Amino acid sequence: MRSLASVAPGLAELRHYRWGDAPADVRAGLSVAAVAIPVAIAYAELAGFPAQVGLYSSILPLVAYAVFGSSRQLIVGPDAATCAVVAAAVAPLAGGDATTYASLSMTLAFLTGFICIAASFFRLGALADFLSKPILVGFLNGVALSIVLGQTGKILGFDVQATGIVPRLVEIVDKLDQTHIPTLALAAATFAVIVVVPLLCVWLPGALVGLVLAGVAVTAFGLASAGIKTLGVVPAGLPAITLPHVDPALLPTLLADAAGLALISFSSLMLTSRSFASKNGYEVDPDRDFAALGAANVASALSQGFAISGADSRTAVSDVSGGRTRAVGLVAAASLAIVLLFLTEPLQYVPNAALGAVLVVAGLSLVDVATVRLIYRIDRTEALLSVLATLGVVAVGAVNAILLAVVLALMRFIRLLSRPSIEILGKVDGFPGLHSLERHEAGQAIPGLLLFRFNAPITFFNAPYFKREVMNAADQAGPDLRHVVLDLLPIPSIDATGLLTMVEVVDALNARGIDLNAAGRATEWRLWMQARGFEEPRIRLFPTLRQAIRELSAGSTSPLP
Repeated sequence: MRSLASVAPGLAELRHYRWGDAPADVRAGLSVAAVAIPVAIAYAELAGFPAQVGLYSSILPLVAYAVFGSSRQLIVGPDAATCAVVAAAVAPLAGGDATTYASLSMTLAFLTGFICIAASFFRLGALADFLSKPILVGFLNGVALSIVLGQTGKILGFDVQATGIVPRLVEIVDKLDQTHIPTLALAAATFAVIVVVPLLCVWLPGALVGLVLAGVAVTAFGLASAGIKTLGVVPAGLPAITLPHVDPALLPTLLADAAGLALISFSSLMLTSRSFASKNGYEVDPDRDFAALGAANVASALSQGFAISGADSRTAVSDVSGGRTRAVGLVAAASLAIVLLFLTEPLQYVPNAALGAVLVVAGLSLVDVATVRLIYRIDRTEALLSVLATLGVVAVGAVNAILLAVVLALMRFIRLLSRPSIEILGKVDGFPGLHSLERHEAGQAIPGLLLFRFNAPITFFNAPYFKREVMNAADQAGPDLRHVVLDLLPIPSIDATGLLTMVEVVDALNARGIDLNAAGRATEWRLWMQARGFEEPRIRLFPTLRQAIRELSAGSTSPLP
């Protein structure tokens, strides 16, 4: 059982399912399905697929996550940002051929799943934290702009051929005189319904009500004859399990796209998963969820679907509806399967303009200006990174913007660790302990001592900076300086370059008649050196800064007890 729980925690939980939870789970599952139907159809359109493919991508992934995922609430399925990336990645390779497009998309989902599963084996769940909140918010803001502009043509009733945000915007402005008023009116009415219905009745899915009313209007008033386009016939039946086939020459490109898609979709999934886990008082396992996301994407690929991610809106519906266990996802999957088997005929009357309205609402829900403002108040540099991520989507598209987001994340990481904060410590009257002299004008250095704090590991990319700052601080301390004491507590590790640089610092200080000492982690460093056969260090190690001050101020040269 322990092995089953580690590989498939969902199965282990479902074996002991409490049937008292069934009424709440069934109600929540039906609510999730009611929201998932219009969203899946709309996102299929966004990704460049027929309506049924969105439903294909929503069934088996729900089952896979329910079995392998660590969150008891998370709902997975088509996601706006993921679909936008899929379309941007696959469309240039397909050359307009629908069969090739479908095969490439299935392969992309399969590769994304494979990368996620492989990453879980290497315990790379920490990648969920790799894209900082400012960068991820900025990326999603850019994707939101792309989605909204991508649906403008459907809402206004004309085709938009340009790709990219700026060219598309230029074409839309040039074609405004071609706006089809009945299509625009229907889209506006659907948009209003989607926005207003949840305000009047929280549990009623606005997207479903909007699409139903739009379909009824098209049928009752014969709006198709007025030039309003509809979905058309949606094939009934469940998808056949199929292995994707693709030209091997395209695999390197698809693999690179899949890696970026895995990072974005996993980061987004973990944001949703962690937020609901925090709200409801339980923990999630990032490594387990990496594998579960991979299994869900492989399941989507095998069922002729496209790449998926965590679905925050559908997870919220489950939470609000009282869903208690992962059985909610299974109920939702069964409901969607029933729709595919018996209820596809009414879908043919759904107007494209109404789907465009659903996607515009979804796109606008990704826009988060308030968080950017908050980030600006916290750190203007982080806010700049957020804006750059948004502009990256505008300038180079969603797929290339993933690479830009990764580069920005690396730049941020390197900046933080290559130039960490440095503090010179001393005593402040009225305050116990040691404090940064920079923050306390009344602070005083210990005579003859320089207490130096370097707030980061000492590694190859910040070792020269460490040496330069130590020597600069020694210069500023004056001619009476006899001892530099390095506080090791905020230095969790030192690599080979850092150790060799430390030797250089010892030599440079000794040439001036100054000794280098260290405080904190004394036992840890002695054991490390003994394990590697090193001799006693050329610096004195003290258990604490307080003891270093006491002994060095007294001029003691006796060994430590």
